Amino acid sequence: MLRAIGEEARQRAPELAGERVETIYFGGGTPSLLSAQEIRQLCELLQAHYDLSDTMEITLEANPDDLQSLDYLRALRQETPVNRLSIGLQSFVEADLHYMNRAHNAKEAALCLENAETMGFDNLSVDLIYGTPTLSDEAWRENLRRVFAHKIQHLSCYALTVEPKTALAHRVKTKKAASPEEEQAARQFEILLADTAAAGFEHYEISNFCRPPHYARHNTAYWQGKKYVGLGAAAHSYDGQRRRWNIANNALYIRSVLDGAPFWEEEILTPRDIFNETLMTALRTRWGLTSERLGRFSESERRHFEQGAAAFLQRGLLLHEGTGYRLSDAGKLLADSILAELFM
Repeated sequence: MLRAIGEEARQRAPELAGERVETIYFGGGTPSLLSAQEIRQLCELLQAHYDLSDTMEITLEANPDDLQSLDYLRALRQETPVNRLSIGLQSFVEADLHYMNRAHNAKEAALCLENAETMGFDNLSVDLIYGTPTLSDEAWRENLRRVFAHKIQHLSCYALTVEPKTALAHRVKTKKAASPEEEQAARQFEILLADTAAAGFEHYEISNFCRPPHYARHNTAYWQGKKYVGLGAAAHSYDGQRRRWNIANNALYIRSVLDGAPFWEEEILTPRDIFNETLMTALRTRWGLTSERLGRFSESERRHFEQGAAAFLQRGLLLHEGTGYRLSDAGKLLADSILAELFM
């Protein structure tokens, strides 16, 4: 896999010729399975093909069970350029972790944060899940309090979604696990907004919060419509006009790359696609659909948006300020349905 990623990086270097890479993100799977030496080798390989002179944020996604070793964290800190960890904590509640079929337990969830801080990682992002049937409102508040106590700089919080064809979906379908309730998720989202604000976090995207100025530079680039190159099996790329995705099967991806065979598919985005994607990404953020981005639309596209937005402005779900449009707190609870109405 590492050889294949290296070869893909070499082949695709011309796509960013003359451009400086702002962020690197190791994710989309379980990159914390790699040794520190392997991560360093990948970074050196990228350095050979891309201009990393302005790269300020290098993030590694990690599972808590992979961060139990101080030696591993020490090697990451001292031997690689990784300067940010994104930890899939999900919860400190044992019943939640069991419900979600997570590999780590509550003790490991707590220990991984202590270990990361001990080894000098001061830019940590944590993922939490709310809306699980096993999570009371008070337990949700306690999850947040425990994260705040660690002075975590960034927090990503998601309502539990039962994805099709997963073990959880099967358990819910066969009545072996309770189904999540929308009312509980909405209530816990409101708790999230209040408690993060009280702790000094800025709610800058529907699911993301940070202590300023620790915005996730990498994810913010997605929401701002910047181009990106994704390397590896199932990785996605975007250049402003085309979206590209690699073969998802690991073995087939490796064989295709090393044999010189096609290993991706792509689509050319239509003006309608670009319009809808701009709304979907921009309105998720605190900056919203700025006047500058709105100005890139055609006259008919602007008219379509403004006509659709009028009803949501009247209901207080959408706000129109000097810099553009953004969702209100009430609108954030209904973001998907609002966007569906605004799409062309």
